[in-house]
Amino acid sequence: MAEAEGVNQGNSAQVSIIIPTYNESRNIIGILKSIGENLPKNITAEAIVVDDNSPDLTGKIVEDYLKNVKKIAGYTMDIIHRTSKNGLSSAILSGIQRAKGDLIVVMDSDFSHPPHVIPKMLESLKKYQCDMVVASRYINGGKINGWTLKRKFMSKIATLIATKGLGVKTKDPMSGFFVFKKNILKGINFDAIGYKILLEILVKKSGIAVKEIPYTFENRNIGSSKLDSSTVTDYFKSVWKLYKFGKSKEPEERRNSVRFISKASRFYTVGLSGFGVNYLISLLFAGGISDLWYLHANLIGIGASITTNFLLNKTWTFGDRDFSKKRTLKQYGKFVTFSSLGALVQLGMVFYLVDSQNLSYPISLVLAVLTAAFGNYVFNKKYTFKEKVWG
Repeated sequence: MAEAEGVNQGNSAQVSIIIPTYNESRNIIGILKSIGENLPKNITAEAIVVDDNSPDLTGKIVEDYLKNVKKIAGYTMDIIHRTSKNGLSSAILSGIQRAKGDLIVVMDSDFSHPPHVIPKMLESLKKYQCDMVVASRYINGGKINGWTLKRKFMSKIATLIATKGLGVKTKDPMSGFFVFKKNILKGINFDAIGYKILLEILVKKSGIAVKEIPYTFENRNIGSSKLDSSTVTDYFKSVWKLYKFGKSKEPEERRNSVRFISKASRFYTVGLSGFGVNYLISLLFAGGISDLWYLHANLIGIGASITTNFLLNKTWTFGDRDFSKKRTLKQYGKFVTFSSLGALVQLGMVFYLVDSQNLSYPISLVLAVLTAAFGNYVFNKKYTFKEKVWG
């Protein structure tokens, strides 16, 4: 096994590495071997595979492997068989419950999380005396290989929602590759919705010391991605629950300027998420689940984004829980009206600045978008959701 540079050989550590799997038969044995080859010699470690009854028999492959594998000093392996596919977060929690180690490593089984980074994470945990180390794609030195532009865009939107909407300081709160001290989980009541348990820990234990180190995320070469529409839906459910959790823990902000800026930030974050919804729905109907003409598909995307923007702004930005039919339809009508007016303002302003003032199109577009978005926020705040503009 490899030795991590700078690790004190006089001190041993007990580490549990949790590896959730679903249809990873072609990757799992390779990842288990690679982990063993990359662990520092002074580490006593266990790898725990948590399999959600994979149709490709991932769990049985691991079980057969464990019966015949030659034991490696300081490194043991185990398998948890679950009866159904209950989600990534709950699988990780099952592994943690079985874990013997005081330090927990969470990682994927498809080599997108390189095992050679584990010693660096463990060394950083000791060096910086922190509670958690996150392998980050989004700090200096981190990068992603093999993702499409669409996948990168979706990841950025999800990260933006987490950092701006939930107030998380970590640059890559959507990372699935991290190590932490097991004792920080005391007192956390997990919802275990979706696929990013790291985000739930960061929100519910906001006082812990976190260090990020860069790594290169490698897109899987074997098997298919688990990202689908249900994953996206679960993410938004998780964000909503975490937002309500954070809201219940924070005293109400009394400064009008802070409240104005805070709600404006949420409004603009929702707007960005709406752009993502528009993009994805348009693609879905123009070649995905149907083969509509691209303009018709785009109209469906626009309608979907306006609707999701309205619902998110009603419940999240402005905290309105009254969904009586008459009230909601009236608000929705106003929201659509102001959104349409904002689009007209944007088009008119771009035309004026480019055609009459000879400004470049990129600069004109930025000014127009900012003006229209600010107008949308103010008018919806005052007339749709009946709040004072300043406050």
